[in-house]
Amino acid sequence: MSSELAGMPTELLLPEIIMLVGLVALIIVPNLGDARFRIPLTSFRVPVLLGGSRFGIARDPRLPNWITIGTLLASLAAAQMGLLSPSDWSGEVGNALVVDEFSILLSNIFISVLFLCAIAATHRIPADPGAEAPTEDDDEESGARKTDALFDNRRQVDFHILLLTTGLGMSLMAKSTHLFMLFVCMELASLSSYVLVGFHKESVEGGEAGTKYFVVGSVASAIGIYGMSLLYLWNGDLSVSGLSDSWRSMDGLDPLATAGVGMMLVAFGFKVGAAPFHLAIPDAYSGASSIVAGMLATASKAMGFVALFKVMIIVSMPESGESFWFVAMAAISLITMTWGNLAALSSDNPKRVLAYSSVAHAGYMLAAVAAIGSGLAGPEAKALIVTAVLFHLSVLVVFKLGAFLVLSSLETEGGSHRMQGLNGLARRDPILAGSMFVFMLSLAGVPPFSGFLSKLLMINGIVTVSAGTGGASSIVSWATSVEPVFWLAVAVVLNSALSLFYYLRMGLVMFFEEPEGEGDLICNTPLRAFIIALSALSLAFGIGPGSEFLVDIAHGAAEALLP
Repeated sequence: MSSELAGMPTELLLPEIIMLVGLVALIIVPNLGDARFRIPLTSFRVPVLLGGSRFGIARDPRLPNWITIGTLLASLAAAQMGLLSPSDWSGEVGNALVVDEFSILLSNIFISVLFLCAIAATHRIPADPGAEAPTEDDDEESGARKTDALFDNRRQVDFHILLLTTGLGMSLMAKSTHLFMLFVCMELASLSSYVLVGFHKESVEGGEAGTKYFVVGSVASAIGIYGMSLLYLWNGDLSVSGLSDSWRSMDGLDPLATAGVGMMLVAFGFKVGAAPFHLAIPDAYSGASSIVAGMLATASKAMGFVALFKVMIIVSMPESGESFWFVAMAAISLITMTWGNLAALSSDNPKRVLAYSSVAHAGYMLAAVAAIGSGLAGPEAKALIVTAVLFHLSVLVVFKLGAFLVLSSLETEGGSHRMQGLNGLARRDPILAGSMFVFMLSLAGVPPFSGFLSKLLMINGIVTVSAGTGGASSIVSWATSVEPVFWLAVAVVLNSALSLFYYLRMGLVMFFEEPEGEGDLICNTPLRAFIIALSALSLAFGIGPGSEFLVDIAHGAAEALLP
């Protein structure tokens, strides 16, 4: 493809255009029928296709899932073209969007997560073309099963429309260079995710989780939008470049600008799952289906860090010296990682354990962001830290979403809400148990898995920032004179060690406890194949050429982001 053609907006936004076409198809295709319109005063009837008796293919409840998988696969292929040849797929689209290595990488992360969720939906929300209505002769259990099958058929379109809407908002948000566009796209994705959290409204947990997540998320978004309005009052321009130039030319700290950025930090803190803005997250993860919880722990978290990067690092980072948000960010990161790990230790619900684990991982990444704000990081150190965070967000798709997909296979028999549901999983399904154990080791940061490399890169970046500080005459003098940012790296190491206890506990019950259920675990072939592939990628991205390839991509994205 020529550079001239690739520079056209329709080419640069090809993944988003494909998702938009898929959304339209989801609305129209399942409603296609033999309806006809009679021309007045004549006997001629013109086919209008919408309405009447639906065509056979349009009545198939599996159709929405097929459309969504095909749409996301095509969109992912288009995004991969940008990943493999970023120079041919870069450029500006209007005054509010830009396509570069950073946005291309994030688009690939978002679309990959949603593609895996669509695959997992074939197991968690199965569509049954042969579903029958319950009859008077059915017993209570058989009648409930038939009703659930009909219910799943009816809500196929709703679920997959919400998936594509979430992906469209996330992908456009990564390309935004204007705060108004950024917030609109973020809220498009967020509103869809609120509905997805409470999608299984027939369960008490689902309705409660959706309500809590919506209320807390709406308040956080309102605070962030109010902060954005303060920035507009201060600067009169919400473009990221315009705000950045004004911030660097500012003499001292302007109250409006400082308050605006602080309020936006609240909104983004909720999106990434940082304490104390995380209070609704454990309930949301445990009440939502496992595939939706996996999306929140990976794609939604990455979306929050995109916004955090653009506002905290690009807009409000001074040319020299410590940023005004360094102390707050450092404190939030310490509280977040410690709180997340301690809460996970006391939880007996696997989904809540992974929810608190997600909070802890947000703390690790926030510690890296805080190191940039310390004022000690040069251009190379900033690039190293941003590379580490982007690499961590990328591999989270592999082992964090993989763990939730395993729980999704247990969810249909009610085993995802209790630790006992994992009991004896190695006897019922050794492949899924082995994959789950690989995911746990990756989450804990055990070498040679990808989680170890991502944490090592973040720790290395933080230590690089504080290198050369502290006296060496004694341990006490060194400890008191070293830069405070160094202790963020120590906190990451200690908290990672603490997390081993609850990750290994999940492995313990899978291999050494007696199973609760009888027979083999029911898990369809596509879901099983992708779980196995993700477990293999957990190792491939930890050592060898795979890790080097992904680190290089993350480094290119970091250089494209940083000014």
